[in-house]
Amino acid sequence: MYVNSNLHITFCFLFSPKMPKPLRSSDSQQSKMTRIAIVSADRCKPKNCGQVCRKSCPVVRMGKQCIEVTATSKIAFISETLCIGCGICVKKCPYGAISIINLPSNLDKDTTHRYGFNSFKLHRLPTPRPGEILGLVGTNGIGKSTALKILSGKLKPNLGNFKSPPEWHEILAYFRGSELQNYFTKLLEDNLRAVIKPQYVDQIPQAAKGVVRDMFLKKDDLGRMDEMAEMLDLHKLMDRNISDLSGGELQRFAIAIVCIQRADIYMFDEPSSYLDVKQRLKAAVTIRSMVNSTKSVGVVISFYGKSVKRVFSFSIVVEHDLSVLDYLSDFICVLYGVPGAYGVVTMPFSVREGINIFLDGFVPTENLRFRETSLSFKVSDQSLDEQIKRVNRYHYPAMKKKLGNFELTVEDGEFTDSEIIVLLGENGTGKTTMIKLLAGKLQPDEESGEIPQLSISYKPQKISPKSQCKVSELLRAKIPDAFVHPQFSADVLKPLDLDNLKDQELPNVSRSNSSSTSMLTLKEDRITTKDLQVQNLSGGELQRVALALCLGKPADVYLIDEPSAYLDSEQRLHAAKVIKRFILHAKKTAFVVEHDFIMATYLADRVVVFSGSPSSEAVAASPQSLLNGMNKFLGLLDITFRRDPNNFRPRINKLNSVKDTEQKRSGNYFFLEE
Repeated sequence: MYVNSNLHITFCFLFSPKMPKPLRSSDSQQSKMTRIAIVSADRCKPKNCGQVCRKSCPVVRMGKQCIEVTATSKIAFISETLCIGCGICVKKCPYGAISIINLPSNLDKDTTHRYGFNSFKLHRLPTPRPGEILGLVGTNGIGKSTALKILSGKLKPNLGNFKSPPEWHEILAYFRGSELQNYFTKLLEDNLRAVIKPQYVDQIPQAAKGVVRDMFLKKDDLGRMDEMAEMLDLHKLMDRNISDLSGGELQRFAIAIVCIQRADIYMFDEPSSYLDVKQRLKAAVTIRSMVNSTKSVGVVISFYGKSVKRVFSFSIVVEHDLSVLDYLSDFICVLYGVPGAYGVVTMPFSVREGINIFLDGFVPTENLRFRETSLSFKVSDQSLDEQIKRVNRYHYPAMKKKLGNFELTVEDGEFTDSEIIVLLGENGTGKTTMIKLLAGKLQPDEESGEIPQLSISYKPQKISPKSQCKVSELLRAKIPDAFVHPQFSADVLKPLDLDNLKDQELPNVSRSNSSSTSMLTLKEDRITTKDLQVQNLSGGELQRVALALCLGKPADVYLIDEPSAYLDSEQRLHAAKVIKRFILHAKKTAFVVEHDFIMATYLADRVVVFSGSPSSEAVAASPQSLLNGMNKFLGLLDITFRRDPNNFRPRINKLNSVKDTEQKRSGNYFFLEE
């Protein structure tokens, strides 16, 4: 965050008969409230560190209690009013538990909610509009889940006053004159019903028991069960137990359950997780059809003794796949700030403008930059083929592999060093199987030649850490040479933000196939004792550690299965740049399985397209150019993409739109440049 320090300048006019009034005590305190102090509850150990933060604080030395630690304190308390922002305590703390963060001075009056002393706070709120879909975009830990809880009525905003929270009439007075005043008034007086699709769908079997069909019959308020089952390919799952569903099946089941219920507020938290590109688009179409149906059907309510037809419902979507968010949303609110410390919600923007603001890292309406560099997807900005000296060329044979009722046929192909080949296909078409065949973890039933004997480094799709140790110990044990190499640290560890994780411990748990790596123990929005007592890494942190372990192992070929899983939008782009830079600098080859279309198009030099019937039979074509491969793949899905003229990110064309029709007629389903 780049903001000017809070300077107070008093202009004294020599010829004025009156001297300026001195600041009152309350005004002085308010003027100093331009920074927040965050104390990490899992790292702060006041009984072991000698309390060097308190002893080194210059304000404490002056006799003021800026940092307080009592004999019974579990963590240190830092007074944000007295703190001068010198940063000495941050440098002195041996555990890295303290963060002092400067805030824009105009945010003091905009605090919507704060969880407690030295903890996360949210500034402002997104503004939903009836009959439209509001998209929220921002990094993890920035307050999206907190905003959803407040807007759904599950969390009462305290306006920053966590000691004595305000009553609802005070909250309504605070939002007087804004759209949120009407929203909260409806929420209170009309008893609006909110239905939420949870973020962690793998936890659904713990709360919902029984058969899928029975749950549908129980929740179907709108009589849309068969329609939702058809749109989301759920007919084959109707007689299965909820506990037996995979991650992607649970995701589609959860979306359908929300869409068949009658509600006033619909919320979808990361609806694309576990889904392939085709399923993501189907989920987006399903959600949009739900919004359109509420426009036409409406709900009849009684209002002051009269029957009134409320035609519109509110819909909010949190999504990290920017192409899906672009397709789903009618308008966008961007959240920026410091993860785990504070989050700020911008005013609503159009979809294109909102996503571009997030990628640019600059909010023009506030004249505020929240990221050092902007993110661009221009292919010509990447290293061109003629600039890359490819020395080695390898060939792999045609192969066949049968697993149960599924049979995969792999056409022969070749690859070179300094090249990334992305594997594109639906779930269940054998992408991971091909990865395992190339890695030697599966033996082909038939092959037309020998698979190249190359050293392989493999990052699996499902990460199940079993060792209980610190991240630094794991990295030092598994990749000792890369861990101490300054180039690897600069190219991989720092961009993946692993420096902050080096001293945390890995969980000693084993996960089932259905839950993959998603049994998260750190909640998104705040740092509290409850959230961080367990020394576990979240799914996104595990993903980054696994990626670093994969790239840190010396190998000729790197096989990376779904590197974007559990990463937020910004982390996905950083991970893509890390992989791209590492493969080019190390002159190695990477095969990547990826469902995030933006990340896939950024990474790919060439693509392998998988076609066929999921879970039955599939064919993996030979590697082909990015343009030809994407055109073939999108033709199978009947989807067209265009590129944004500003940052060249891929954007899905609305079905049967003018652009969609023109591109399908010309056979250009995908454009490299515009």
